[in-house]
Amino acid sequence: MTLGTPQRLPSAIAVFTAATAFACALVLSGCIPLIIGGVAATASVATDRRSAGAQIDDELIEDKATAEILERFKGRDVHTNITSYNGNALVTGEAPTEGIKSEIGEIVRRMPKARSVQNELLVGAATNLGSRSNDTLITSKVKARFIEANKFQINHVKVVTERGIVYLLGVVRSDEGNAAADIARTTSGVQRVVKVFEYIN
Repeated sequence: MTLGTPQRLPSAIAVFTAATAFACALVLSGCIPLIIGGVAATASVATDRRSAGAQIDDELIEDKATAEILERFKGRDVHTNITSYNGNALVTGEAPTEGIKSEIGEIVRRMPKARSVQNELLVGAATNLGSRSNDTLITSKVKARFIEANKFQINHVKVVTERGIVYLLGVVRSDEGNAAADIARTTSGVQRVVKVFEYIN
């Protein structure tokens, strides 16, 4: 018995060591994407021309306005998207009447930290899923062309597409805004380009 023990110990240690190494590998492989994702997110925030506070304010404007509109016009044929960039809010989508369009604009205008509101709601029936899917595709194509052109930092320009109309928001220099508009304008499927930029020197 005593003589057999030393022969079995290395085998047990080897199994334990292998199991531990395997577990560590699993943990590390799970952590690495999280670390990389965290670094990418941090880099994106760091290169944003908005302050961290302004980024949070934009999210609050979008979330609070959307929630209030959904509550106020529940059951009505209303489709809205609220996009805010540095306090400049864009309202897109469809409203059934001119009066409801104005009401929605006022809801967004009352949001704390909203500096300006551009109400681009169309008075008419809400778009269908096919139209919205096409808008999503156009947005993706415009962003891909921004990356390919490499004329400005991609996160300096936000792209919103509604019924084939591309809206461009951001804090940009004049040359960056013009480049973004030219790229968007020449992207297939784009009907029109509307600039909602805040310009810097």
